[in-house]
Amino acid sequence: SLVRLGEPDSAGAGEPPATPAGLGSGGDRVCFNLGRELYFYPGCCRRGSQRSIDLNKPIDKRIYKGTQPTCHDFNQFTAATETISLLVGFSAGQVQYLDLIKKDTSKLFNEERLIDKTKVTYLKWLPESESLFLASHASGHLYLYNVSHPCASAPPQYSLLKQGEGFSVYAAKSKAPRNPLAKWAVGEGPLNEFAFSPDGRHLACVSQDGCLRVFHFDSMLLRGLMKSYFGGLLCVCWSPDGRYVVTGGEDDLVTVWSFTEGRVVARGHGHKSWVNAVAFDPYTTRAEEAATAAGADGERSGEEEEEEPEAAGTGSAGGAPLSPLPKAGSITYRFGSAGQDTQFCLWDLTEDVLYPHPPLARTRTLPGTPGTTPPAASSSRGGEPGPGPLPRSLSRSNSLPHPAGGGKAGGPGVAAEPGTPFSIGRFATLTLQERRDRGAEKEHKRYHSLGNISRGGSGGGGSGGEKPSGPVPRSRLDPAKVLGTALCPRIHEVPLLEPLVCKKIAQERLTVLLFLEDCIITACQEGLICTWARPGKAGISSQPGNSPSGTVV
Repeated sequence: SLVRLGEPDSAGAGEPPATPAGLGSGGDRVCFNLGRELYFYPGCCRRGSQRSIDLNKPIDKRIYKGTQPTCHDFNQFTAATETISLLVGFSAGQVQYLDLIKKDTSKLFNEERLIDKTKVTYLKWLPESESLFLASHASGHLYLYNVSHPCASAPPQYSLLKQGEGFSVYAAKSKAPRNPLAKWAVGEGPLNEFAFSPDGRHLACVSQDGCLRVFHFDSMLLRGLMKSYFGGLLCVCWSPDGRYVVTGGEDDLVTVWSFTEGRVVARGHGHKSWVNAVAFDPYTTRAEEAATAAGADGERSGEEEEEEPEAAGTGSAGGAPLSPLPKAGSITYRFGSAGQDTQFCLWDLTEDVLYPHPPLARTRTLPGTPGTTPPAASSSRGGEPGPGPLPRSLSRSNSLPHPAGGGKAGGPGVAAEPGTPFSIGRFATLTLQERRDRGAEKEHKRYHSLGNISRGGSGGGGSGGEKPSGPVPRSRLDPAKVLGTALCPRIHEVPLLEPLVCKKIAQERLTVLLFLEDCIITACQEGLICTWARPGKAGISSQPGNSPSGTVV
């Protein structure tokens, strides 16, 4: 976890002093855990800094017995020279509240494990809140805490507030203010990670059941649902403008889901193992500033993107180079992913993927799979006539996860006739046997392992043919029935991105990915934390080229 306190004092030429007395000098603070130990250091990536952090002078170090830290989060909203609040979750279920400056300020929640006995999988302060935070557990439950309230001395009692497809929300019964304030039961299996939208209004959760669920936090309504290609989803992040959600997980893919349209926009295939971390790069993403010019200049994005792989390749030896973005006028989102295959990947989400115009040949990278033009698409269905451009049809009808309204959201070029082979309404109602007869096995020829595993994977929280926000009983998503619907399109039905950069940067599984203005921070399972200089900003590194400027062991 990292917190920013503003620029260091001008008097300090290098890093902020690594003593408790020097905490008021601004800069960054870094917290990381390794085994049973928790370390605090001054920041290692600031403009104009020429030195790595001094590993012999941590701000603080803690060693825990009987349990070990699993996650932590600084409160960026309240962080100041007189207070730096930190939450730490543990493998036995407890949550600790610390203050790096006020050393006597420490509280322990769920100390007796009466609230939840499973490990804390993720922690997050509520946006712009001084006291409220969320903690998710391996039980699949999400709890709302207030740091100023004590925990009850007995197991909490709950009353049902709201129930929907694959989730339930409960309020804690208590005469006096007690923690937890509320409990969310989300999906089946562990809730692995969650993220608030940039405006703080929506909460995206990813679970071991392979589902991404997006809630409106205050109203507790389910606003979106997506299913992984197979296996659990492990990480999630929002685009800086809140329009897109990216997930990574056990299908070795990164999946881009449009929150505004409610559909899978693209998938990215570059990792050879599970994807542990995903993050947007807000300093290279150009969406908001180019939005006004996108309509007039959007056609140029395809030509401009052609230059990017070449530019990226020139500096790939540096580990984390950034290629030039297309010129202003095109919409480009850049995000990164880090996996258990020790590889770091950079991806560009460009206008021709977000708003496809046939043909989409460059985004289709699977040989032997159906192409993007209508004739190629129809050939995968045994020679049936195509309804028109496949991407345009999918981009509209995928916005509804239930077949009944498939024709309502149709845009230009969408065929609404019942016999249309690629309308989602028709496709979602096919039986499993019909899909097999139509060549479903052949479509997974190259990715046969993905198809086989997806049929045996665990289910999630509802039926693929229902509205995600409808209050229906919790039930399991049958992967075989969901595959090929708007909840989980087949591989060839959405653009398959290739990474701009894919580089092995560690010897162990990667666990952390952070984008900062001057550098990129990664960490791996064995305890190495690396800061990578951005091209043109290598002054923050004391070593040649783009090698890590700080390595912590």
